[in-house]
Parts: sequence; structure tokens; C-alpha cells
Amino acid sequence: MTPVELSQAVLSAVRACVEAGELAVAVPESVTVERSKNKDFGDYATNVALQLAKPAGKPPREVAGLVAPRLADTAGISKVDIAGPGFLNITLDAASAGELARVVVEAGESYGRSDSFKGLKINLEFVSANPTGPIHIGGVRWAAVGDSLGRILKAAGADVSTEYYINDAGVQIDKFGSSLMAAANGRPVPEDGYVGAYINDIAAEIVAAEPGIVDRPEAEQKQVFTDTGLRLMVAEIQRSMEEFGTHFDVWFSEKSLHDSGAVEKAIERLRAQGHVYDDNGAIWLRTTDFGDDKDRVLIKGDGETTYFASDAAYYLDKRDRGNEVCVYMLGADHHGYVGRLKAIVACAGDDPEHNIEVLIGQFVKMLRDGEEIRMSKRAGNIITIDDVVEWIGVDAARYSLARSSTDSTITLDVDVLTSATNENPVYYVQYAHTRMCGVKRKAAELGISRGEFKPELLTSEYESALLSMIGEFPRIVAKAAELREPHHVARYLEELAGVFHRFYDNCRIMPMGDEPAGDLTYARMWLAEAAQTVVANGLNLLGVSAPERM
Repeated sequence: MTPVELSQAVLSAVRACVEAGELAVAVPESVTVERSKNKDFGDYATNVALQLAKPAGKPPREVAGLVAPRLADTAGISKVDIAGPGFLNITLDAASAGELARVVVEAGESYGRSDSFKGLKINLEFVSANPTGPIHIGGVRWAAVGDSLGRILKAAGADVSTEYYINDAGVQIDKFGSSLMAAANGRPVPEDGYVGAYINDIAAEIVAAEPGIVDRPEAEQKQVFTDTGLRLMVAEIQRSMEEFGTHFDVWFSEKSLHDSGAVEKAIERLRAQGHVYDDNGAIWLRTTDFGDDKDRVLIKGDGETTYFASDAAYYLDKRDRGNEVCVYMLGADHHGYVGRLKAIVACAGDDPEHNIEVLIGQFVKMLRDGEEIRMSKRAGNIITIDDVVEWIGVDAARYSLARSSTDSTITLDVDVLTSATNENPVYYVQYAHTRMCGVKRKAAELGISRGEFKPELLTSEYESALLSMIGEFPRIVAKAAELREPHHVARYLEELAGVFHRFYDNCRIMPMGDEPAGDLTYARMWLAEAAQTVVANGLNLLGVSAPERM
């Protein structure tokens, strides 16, 4: 019996009480069923009696006393106890508890998926670093977390579109082109320009592709270096993202908003809503009506369009594409954007508590030999995505960046994350998967196929603990999707790995010597394969490989 099936059993018991006239309440759409941390209190517990006590006009324990006997009559449940203020502690019979292994193995890659967010279209924008240099360590964190979140939301049934916003318009692009031109001509980079070996590399590539470029008029040079450099840099970013396992469904150009007239149309739409006004030759959006600390300029007095105008047009474009919820994932230095983005949503007539979500990620540090790493060979003063991959690899980078809440600053220790020890969390989880695969290999060597499954044989404390952990996976995925926090999946996998390692060390799976395979062998093979399925599914949600050998 799965936790989902158990929840339905609880609802059926409540419904029976209502139909019998014992409870005068509306049957809830869902109830909470959680795994018991202490086996002495059963396998699962539900607070349904506390949930219904007030509408029923009865004490929680009295409600529990009505629901418990009906729930205990459910096939697969051996006992229901009332505890504390009215909790129902549920104990499954061994066969019902063990049957979960069959459910997981037969479900395969679909185990853990749900329809929780079915029908919800979400636009998930992340990284979106300026295309004026390689992706730095902060962007790498969002590449791991954002891609994982996209996978998790899809597993929860949402229609997700992942998106990278290319900031290819404005002053920084002009400085980027000027920096490339200066490097190609052997001149110092302009003040506030871009430096690093990558600037020289791109400039040299443009010169090789455009012979005689440095002999052309400066205005012509500038245009070529800007346009070609931007194209090359975006291609470089796309390569880095794909090699990191991060895929974007849409690469959206900010410049396209201006070229298509979308910015002007957005301003007129907002004006029609009554929130745009003119003052001192400039055009403003009255965002203070919706909690912003000051009104924002859309068009300056000199006619120059602001980034904020692009932000407004971009949001409206996302909504026009049918996205119900627009999720922005921004760095810690963008905290001030939260209020103004929500104000745009309100000015557009949408609900800032529903149609937009802004997630803020904190900084990342890297250590080697106990010292913080601050410099990149290629970019000079920043650590790039390619540096991170070179030092610790894609799997270790993605897992370690996704396993902590984005609310917290994290430190990645190169020495730990490249070690084959239990201190390395990704190694610990992946090693559990290789052990699970090893069971299959050993069985093949002995000529043992997975035989008839008798779940009632899985009765040891280690088997019960593993079954209980496996059953938690769908709830964890749903929780990570609901909270937009992929780290719950990673932490769950670490706990599951520990439970499996204890099962593996205490419950012999394969027979010894000439001992024939028996029913317990087959039952434990089913259980090991169920655990392998869950670990592989969980790692896939994080974009991390599940190796069969290490």
C-alpha cells in the first residue's frame, strides 16, 4: 500500500462515518498521511481527526474514535491506534507494506510523478546572465537549481517552459563591443570595459573570420565586433549550459522587444490600465500604487528607453504566450527587483501573488586546500561554469549546488567533492545506486532471475525502514514542486541512501556458496530494485547521472 492509497483509505473511512451520520462534516479533498519516525508508533500517522474536530463540533479524540475502526477494516491495515490529542497511528500488515516494492518496480521511471499541477502553465526563467562574458559561479548555481526545479515541476504535472533572457540591448553591449575592438587593435580596454583572456580570444576569432577588420572605419569595426562578439558569446553560453545538462526551451532576446515595437505597445497597454503618466518630459509607471518604493521611469526625458520598460514588455510577452505563472530566479544582488516586478504585474491587471514568483539565490564560494578560490584562468576576476566543471565535474557541481536552500550562502570544497568518501554527498548517493546495480550483476552471475515476489517476507526492521523511505518519494517530489525547492529531493536521496546501506549491510540478498535462491532472496531482490528505481528517478530530477559502476 502506497501513501497515496493510504490517504484514499483515510478519506473512505471519513466518508463512511459521514454517510452513517456519525460525523456532520464535508469530506475533505485531501488528508495528510506521514511516515512515522518511530516504528513503535506504527508505519504512518494522520491528523485527520484534528482537521475535522472543529467542523464536526467534537473533540479530536472522539472523532478519531469514530474513524479508527472503519480505517482498521481496510485491507492491508493491521492496526490503528489513537495517540496524543487525536492522531491516528496506522500499522500496515507485512504483505501490504512490502507490496510497495512491486508498485515501484512496475511503475519504473513514472514512480514519484503526479498530476498535482496538471493544467498549470509555468514560465521558468533562470541564469539570464549578461552575454558579455562566461557564466560565473552565481549563474552556475541557478543553472543547477533552475534546471532541477523545471524537472521537478514537470514531474508534478505542470506544463513548464524554461527560458533564458538574453540582455542583448543597452549600454553593457556597447561596452562589450568596444572592449573587443580595443583588444583587436592592441589598445587598452575602455574605462568600465570588459577584461579577461576570453575578450582576447573572441577578438582574435573575429579578426581571423574578418580579415582586414581593423583597417575599416571605427564605426564599422564597432558594429562588427559588437554583433559578431555577441553571437559568439551567446553560442559559448549555450554550449556551457548544454554541457552542464541545462536545457532551455526558449532563448529570448531583449533586443527583439525593441525591434518588434513590443516595448512601445506594452507602455500603451499599461497606460490604458491607468498607471502610466508623463512628467518633465519622461514617461513613468505609477508603481507606488502597488507597494514599490518609488515610481519607475519607462522612457527618459531624452527619449532613451529604460531597462524597466523592457522588463514590463517582457512580462507582458510571457503572459501573452499563455504562461499563467512566471517564475524569475534572480541573484542576491537583485533583491530590489522583487517589488518593482510585482508592481508591473499589478499594473498589468494581474495578481502579483499568483502570476509572478521571484526567487532569490545567495552567493557561492569555492575552497581548495582550505583556501577560497577567487580567480579564473580565463575570465580573470570571476569563477566560470567551465572552471567549476573542470574542478569537480558536472554531477558533483549540479548535486552540491542543488542540495542546499537557495536562501543560504554555500561553500563548495573541491577536495571533498572530488573524493570517493561518504563526506562527498553525491558520491554517497551514487555509490548506493551502484550497490543496487551490483545486486543485479551478482544475480546474473549466479543465474538467478527475479522470482515470485512474496512481500510478506519483508519483515525485518531494515526492510521495513527501506520500504517506508521508498514510499515517501512521491510526497517529497510534490513538496519540492510546491515550495520551489529542489534541495528537498537531494536531502531525501541522502537519507534513502543511508537506509539502503544499512539494509544492504544487515540483510543478505544473494545466497552463499551452493545455497539455493529462495523466496526471501527474490523478495529482497525486488526491494533492492525498487530502491534503485527511486534513487535513479531522484537523481534524474536533479540532472545527475545514476552510474551502474564507480
